[in-house]
Amino acid sequence: MRIAVDGMGGDYAPKVVVEGAVLAASEYGHEVIVVGDKPRIEAELGKIGSVPQSISVVHASEVIDMHEPGATSARTKKDSSICVATELVKEGKADAVVSAGNTAAFVSAAMLSLRRLPGVERPGIAIPLPSIKGPVVLIDVGATINPEPQHLLGFAVMGGVYARHILRMEDPSIGLLNIGEESSKGPDYLKQAHQLLESSNLNFKGNAEGKDIFAGHFDVVVCDGYTGNVVLKVSESIASTISSFIKDQIKKDPLRIIGGLLTKPAFEAVKKQIDYAEYGGAPLLGVNGICIISHGRSSAKAVKNAIRVAGEFVEHKVNNHILEAIKTLK
Repeated sequence: MRIAVDGMGGDYAPKVVVEGAVLAASEYGHEVIVVGDKPRIEAELGKIGSVPQSISVVHASEVIDMHEPGATSARTKKDSSICVATELVKEGKADAVVSAGNTAAFVSAAMLSLRRLPGVERPGIAIPLPSIKGPVVLIDVGATINPEPQHLLGFAVMGGVYARHILRMEDPSIGLLNIGEESSKGPDYLKQAHQLLESSNLNFKGNAEGKDIFAGHFDVVVCDGYTGNVVLKVSESIASTISSFIKDQIKKDPLRIIGGLLTKPAFEAVKKQIDYAEYGGAPLLGVNGICIISHGRSSAKAVKNAIRVAGEFVEHKVNNHILEAIKTLK
């Protein structure tokens, strides 16, 4: 399996990207193509003692920075690492692409180069969030800011495929993120989306309120990209803030320090459960290729796991299942 990785994407590139690529190649046996400034990438590879032969480098002369306008940059910087890596998938030289770089540029590059899957009107970024009952797929978290009701129906289809074929949920339940359980709540586009979902053959369970996400009342929660991105960022902030509160309180008392040491394994288990580095990356669903978006602050571990996720999406033929699901949608 061949995975192209944007070697210049992310806050700590190319160092952590190269390290993560080497870890993934060693652990999963994938052929990993690191795309970017070849001299810099090869310099980082030179710092690593043993590099698998399945690692290769493709040069890209440009970089799209995080602060640059994504759509414009994807059109004007054709030789950027994001665009070149995505183009490798289009050309059949890679089976999937991973980037921790500018999300808007990555989405734009994917749309320009790979296009949408037949029957998909808008792409959606799906992210697995932890809940009391297991992972919950939230879609969209940033690809489509102002969707139409039928676009939300498409997100539900794609999120359901993700839950079924990657997270192994037999018949994933779907909720529509809203401000109340009643179908009459929310703006008109949500009311219309509710009607579309209710009349479909999907396992739609009604509106989901914010509190339902982490309670695990739904397997898939559908929303527009603007709302989803806010939910994601707030969730990340709350997790880190609570962790800081707990650490500060433990340090204030010797007995609490002892208790903290005794409960450290439990805290480590919880940390692993909510750590985005464990999930690796979020798939951009609906484009005609496998694209995995990693966090801008990705560590080598996160990059490694993003490559793992990319491999899983290729192995389980997720795009084929999306096409089938769209064809059978009622």
